[in-house]
Amino acid sequence: MNIFLAFLFLGLIQGLTEFLPVSSSGHLVLFSKIFHVKESLFLSILLHVATLLSIVVVFYKDIWQMIRHPLSKQTIYLVAATIPTCLIVLVLMPLVKASFMGGMLSVCFVITATILLFSGMLAQKKNEKLNLKTAIFMGIAQGFAVFPGISRSGSTISAGLLCGKDKQEVAKFSFLMSIPVIFLSLVMEVYEICVDGQTVVVEFLPVALSFLTAFLVGIFAIKVMIKLTSKYSLKYFSFYLVVISIVSLFFI
Repeated sequence: MNIFLAFLFLGLIQGLTEFLPVSSSGHLVLFSKIFHVKESLFLSILLHVATLLSIVVVFYKDIWQMIRHPLSKQTIYLVAATIPTCLIVLVLMPLVKASFMGGMLSVCFVITATILLFSGMLAQKKNEKLNLKTAIFMGIAQGFAVFPGISRSGSTISAGLLCGKDKQEVAKFSFLMSIPVIFLSLVMEVYEICVDGQTVVVEFLPVALSFLTAFLVGIFAIKVMIKLTSKYSLKYFSFYLVVISIVSLFFI
C-alpha cells in the first residue's frame, strides 16, 4: 500500500478508536503490522497528541474553567486521577514498551471485551455526580489501560459506570483525563530520546497527514461517543473486540 494511504488510514484509525472503547494503540499496532509501517511508542504518542488536540477543541470551555479555577472540584479530580495513572505506568513501563511488539495484543483485546461486557451488565444505574473516590478509581483503570489492546476510554468509562455515576459526566471526565497523561507521555518519550541519543526517523508528509486526519476525525468521534455512552451500553463493543482479537492472531 502507498505510504500516504497507509498513514492516512492510521490517522483515521487513531481518530476513531481513541474515543471508541476499542483501544487506539492496539489498532495502531495491528494495522501497522498489516500495512508494514514501522510502529513505535513515539509514533503512537504523536498520534495521541493529535487526538489530545481534538479534546482541547471540543472541551475548551471546561479546560479554560480549570485553568482559571485551579482549585475547583473538576481540577482536583483530574489531578487525583492522574497520580495513580502515572505511578502505575512508571512501574509497568518496561512491559509497556515490550508490548508494542504486539505479543500481548490478542489477549489485551479480550481483556477489554471482558471489561465492557461485565461493566455493561453490572453497572449501577444511579446517575450520581462524579466524586473524588470515583476519579481515583478511574485513574487506576487508566493506568492499567496503557497496554495496546486495553482501551483507555473503555476502561475509565466502565470504572465510572460501575460506581453508578452519570454516563455523560463520566464520558467527559474520561476524555479530560487523557490530557495530562498524553502530555506527560510525550515529554517522557522526548526526554528518553534526547538522553539516549536516539535518532527518530519519520517521514514528515505522511506523518503530518496522519496527524491531521487523527485530529479532525477525533473531534467527530468525541461527539459521537458522548451520545453513544448516554444512550447505549458499551457491552456491544465487546463482540467487535473478540473479532479483532482473532484477526490479530494472523498478523502479529
